[in-house]
Amino acid sequence: MSKRRTSIAIVGMQWGDEGKGKVIDLLSEEACHIARAQGGNNAGHTLVVGGKEFRFHLIPSGILYPHTKCYIGGGTVIDPSSLLEEIEALEGHGILHAKRLHISLYAHIVFPYHRLIDQLSEKQKGNEAVGTTGKGIGPCYTDKINRCGIRFADLLQDAVLKEKVRVAVAQKNQVLERDYRHAPLDWESIYREYSAYAKRLAPFAAPVEELLFSALKKGEKILFEGAQGALLDITFGTYPFVTSSCTLSGGISAGFGFGPSKIDETLGVTKAYTTRVGNGPLPTELSPEELTAFPDHTAAREIGTTTGRKRRIGWFDAFLMRHTICLNGADSLALMKLDILDELDEIKICTGYKQCKTFPATIDELSRVVPVYEKLPGWKTSTRNVTVYDDLPPLAKAYIRRIEELCELPVSIISVGPEREKTLWLDRFFCE
Repeated sequence: MSKRRTSIAIVGMQWGDEGKGKVIDLLSEEACHIARAQGGNNAGHTLVVGGKEFRFHLIPSGILYPHTKCYIGGGTVIDPSSLLEEIEALEGHGILHAKRLHISLYAHIVFPYHRLIDQLSEKQKGNEAVGTTGKGIGPCYTDKINRCGIRFADLLQDAVLKEKVRVAVAQKNQVLERDYRHAPLDWESIYREYSAYAKRLAPFAAPVEELLFSALKKGEKILFEGAQGALLDITFGTYPFVTSSCTLSGGISAGFGFGPSKIDETLGVTKAYTTRVGNGPLPTELSPEELTAFPDHTAAREIGTTTGRKRRIGWFDAFLMRHTICLNGADSLALMKLDILDELDEIKICTGYKQCKTFPATIDELSRVVPVYEKLPGWKTSTRNVTVYDDLPPLAKAYIRRIEELCELPVSIISVGPEREKTLWLDRFFCE
């Protein structure tokens, strides 16, 4: 039976790209407030609404609903140029955002030297490169931890911004020249560029933390939007092939100063198989022969929103999922892209790793694991036009039930296509 929930966290359970954007969009119809807690424009959500495709990197995808208010939290890092491009894209689609988009003063700002150092560092590492997006996210978080970052509050105070940029660029130029033999950057041109950004972004500055706390006290519906996925978490992910922030449900509390006891439900989003972008282990990765049975990357919608790179594909990994369910305290699962499996003769589920009782903590161990597979027959018929769970092919329902059994968690949402209407609801959230 459905229960009333006023605050729900949406988190990715694999390596990102699980389909969180669609789930957030669906639940935003009933939510009043949609809040993004961490990460930067290295994340991406793609939505198909009314035949139009929308791509988001920083702005919460709930902005598409005119009744919502959207928040970019203090735990994020913001590239002003990228954010303004998103705002302009919304305006181009006729989506009004005035007084609906709010940015925390505590968010840190990405500068050109962050992007440059990110790209030069990856190039220098060669075969040991992490596979970052090159957007400066890691170096920006590094400055945050080193207590030399520049925050949104600083951006809005021109004299403060000028001095902080002068000092920061002087420090970064030493790094660029010494470590990368790169020409120094001109701090004055960077200051002028970011001073112009400040004027355009100033109307979005808001006491985000107090606004969300006030909404909580009023019993208004809040949806917390996670970015990336559990195994990209800076602490518990497949380190060092991870992002630079806490991608778990706990990161939502940290990114907004929102007490964890005030989050009513955590919904974990997972694909009906597994993918990852970039380097690092993927234990259930398909063999070239197995990959030929899948739709191609374009048809399977497996090209990264942010990177444009083809995603690596693997079978559903229930052992991995039990680990990320533990890390997130997930209450139920949204199972995405079931339709991609429609034409497979046989589908594998990884139930464990040989000689592993717990999920490996190092990539060396994880790269050597031998998955234990269970084989299920495919349903060999399209699920794209199914509108209720009972009408799914029996073998598709058997696959879903087996995932629930292995993960010891119910599936509450099933997606059979990118469009809003291609969704099967087994539970209703934000119910009265």
